[in-house]
Amino acid sequence: MSHPADLPTSQPPGSPSIGELFADVSRDLSELIRQELALAKAEATQSATRAGAGAGMLAGAALAGFFLLMFVSMAAWWTLGEAIGRGWSALIVALVWGVIGAVLASQGRARLKAVKGLPQTTETVKRIPNALTPDQENAR
Repeated sequence: MSHPADLPTSQPPGSPSIGELFADVSRDLSELIRQELALAKAEATQSATRAGAGAGMLAGAALAGFFLLMFVSMAAWWTLGEAIGRGWSALIVALVWGVIGAVLASQGRARLKAVKGLPQTTETVKRIPNALTPDQENAR
C-alpha cells in the first residue's frame, strides 16, 4: 500500500502551491484596489478644491455682474424718467427684465430636460456583472 508521502507530486519541492498562488493573487488584487481607491480619493479631493476655488470666483463675478446690471438698469430708469416720468420708466425697465428672465428660465428649463445623466457610465456599469461571469454559450 502506498503512503501519501510516497506519491509523486506534480510540482517541484519549494514551489508555491495553487492555494498559495491564489492567496498571492488575491492579496495583490486587494492591494491594487486599495491603491486605486486612494488615488481616486486624492484626485477627487484635488479636483474638488480646484472646482471650489473656480466656483467662488464665478460667484464673485456673478455678484459683480448683478451690480453692473442693477446700476445700468437704474441709469436707464433715470434717463427714461426724464422723458416720460419716473413711475412709467421704472415699469418699462421692470418689464424688460421680466421678459429677459422669462426667456432665460424657458431656455434653462429646456436644457435641463435635455440632460441624459451618465448614459455611457450607466451602460458600462451594467456590463460589469457579465464580464465577471463566464460566457454561458462558450461554456457549453
